[in-house]
Amino acid sequence: MRYERSSALFAEAQKYIPGGVNSPVRAFKAVGGEPIFIKGAKGAYLYDEDGHQYIDYISSWGPLLFGHAHEPVIKAVVEKAKKGTSFGIPTEIETELAKLAVKMVPNIDKIRFVNSGTEACMSAVRLARGYTGKDKIIKFAGCYHGHSDAFLIQAGSGAVTFGSPNSPGVTQGTAKDTLLANYNDLDGVRALVKANQGKIAAIIIEPVAGNMGCIIPTKEFIHGLRELCTQEGILLLFDEVMTGFRLAKGGAQEVLGIDADIVMFGKVIGGGLPVGAFAARAEIMAHLAPEGPVYQAGTLSGNPLAMAAGLAMLTEIDKQPEVFESITKKTEHLHNGIAKVLTEKGIVHQINRFGSMVSVHFCEDPVVDFASSAKGNNDTFKKYFHGMLDQGIYLPPSAFESYFLNDAISYDDLDRTVAAVKNTF
Repeated sequence: MRYERSSALFAEAQKYIPGGVNSPVRAFKAVGGEPIFIKGAKGAYLYDEDGHQYIDYISSWGPLLFGHAHEPVIKAVVEKAKKGTSFGIPTEIETELAKLAVKMVPNIDKIRFVNSGTEACMSAVRLARGYTGKDKIIKFAGCYHGHSDAFLIQAGSGAVTFGSPNSPGVTQGTAKDTLLANYNDLDGVRALVKANQGKIAAIIIEPVAGNMGCIIPTKEFIHGLRELCTQEGILLLFDEVMTGFRLAKGGAQEVLGIDADIVMFGKVIGGGLPVGAFAARAEIMAHLAPEGPVYQAGTLSGNPLAMAAGLAMLTEIDKQPEVFESITKKTEHLHNGIAKVLTEKGIVHQINRFGSMVSVHFCEDPVVDFASSAKGNNDTFKKYFHGMLDQGIYLPPSAFESYFLNDAISYDDLDRTVAAVKNTF
């Protein structure tokens, strides 16, 4: 394919925007080449500025469960926009969305809306610290909770070593309160807790990880975390920015059968508009301003357009819970098709799948954490990505990102995608 218009737009963007993009993964640094620029989208398909069509496997990184430009969502946003775009004053629709979210998600009584997943995770950690009176948190290598300072941390060696920043601008003072563990390693978490007895406010985790590929927690690990937190008076925080309202109406809590103490949302809850949220039992949320002393605020939080999109999306999900079974079957069909082709071609690979999330890793060993994910053959991944792109298939431009299917994708689209894999190799 020729990408002359996208290339020109990228060159122009780099003059005014750092790296030419407003989020780093979009720049194609991990796969080489230049990003395509999107002009529009409908259903399962993206359309770029050069007139090419793509089957979309990122769905705006998760929120578009029913596909692009889903009519009920678009209609809700347009109608709401006619009455004004922002007030900075309470509106009824905020309560309507809150009420529906609380009804759908287990183990939450109250919810606070913010403007991004980063905000939600940052605020949830502050609330956990304020509620427990403790300072330290445990996070997991490869889990991404936004770009707040406390989350951009890498570990030193050993269970008792303080974290160290992995981005300039993050201070050592911030890093010392973030401890790093390995996903699916319960013994490692126990060692950290023992070495920091009585000092840990929260353990924060993607209950099904999506930022090192799709990584599935073992039952022993995820249930063990819940038991450990209960025993030690530590709050368990589920970052469901990706999984909330995508894996099920009640998200990962429902699917895994685990009650987290604080749950963070984004993506689906905004119907494709910038929305984040965090929620918990009433006793925890009572510590949040203006009821309690833990401060959190946002001028545009509860924006009426975003609330309208989110309410329309959650209403559709509430009315059509069968969407989860439908999209899960489609994801399984894609998984099986790609696996068959790669096996026949003798391409070393692992495929992880959970619900409508799936990732392909070009490595020999099972992918269970960040270290095993990092063993993937990046040269093979680059060939795979660009081979698929040239055949009209848009995949995440990074080996460390999950695919997110939408229900507008047809079985013909899936079979065309599998055929593209065969052509690529």
